[in-house]
Amino acid sequence: MNHRTEASTLPRHVAIIMDGNGRWARRRGLPRHAGHRAGVGPVRAAVEQCARRGIEVLTLFAFSSENWKRPRDEVSKLMTLFLEALDREVDALHENGIRVRFIGDRSQLSHALVSRLAAAERLTADNEALTLVVAVSYGGHWDMVQAARAIAVEVAAGRLSPDDVDEQCITAHRALAGLPPVDLLIRTAGEWRISNFLLWDLAYSELHFTDRLWPEFGEADLELALEAYRSRRRRFGRTDEQMKVGEC
Repeated sequence: MNHRTEASTLPRHVAIIMDGNGRWARRRGLPRHAGHRAGVGPVRAAVEQCARRGIEVLTLFAFSSENWKRPRDEVSKLMTLFLEALDREVDALHENGIRVRFIGDRSQLSHALVSRLAAAERLTADNEALTLVVAVSYGGHWDMVQAARAIAVEVAAGRLSPDDVDEQCITAHRALAGLPPVDLLIRTAGEWRISNFLLWDLAYSELHFTDRLWPEFGEADLELALEAYRSRRRRFGRTDEQMKVGEC
């Protein structure tokens, strides 16, 4: 007998690769930064929807470590847009009980942006309605390297034994430390790859790909992804027979 409720079949942690802003703009004869600006609305809507549905964590891939290779003008406009959106949205996020957390290599960001990120994290630190994680200047390889370096420092200082370095230890030093594993990854714009995003954390995630460009991604698209997630059988290495026993 299956006693699972709808709440128990919703993902605790949803991650989204927000792709297609440039293509959205190009199809309309607009500059690429217009597509990035158009993508702010769907971000706000996704945050509101996840909070309303009781999802604990939403992680958004805003700017990858590889995105620094894009034309300087586009990167500059992206950073300006990010600052504007942060200044405009952080108070509303705080008022609605959203905790904001940023992950990524801050050494490449401007002093002004790093200062704003830290201020937003401090302001919202005690909120509990939803944790919104924004990946900025983030890459999965960078994440693993910084975790390895942190562990190496502790081993060299004698605070940690090499025998203590296991999966739990590595997880504790990763960017998403302290948060539940990613249950569902959504990628928009018809691309079927994870693009160096949360490589460690996606080990057992369910993947959902949609052709919808990010500026067009709406509530119905997120609900479709959640419904697809609920329809899947997550075995985590176990057999169907073992799963049936656990559901009774």
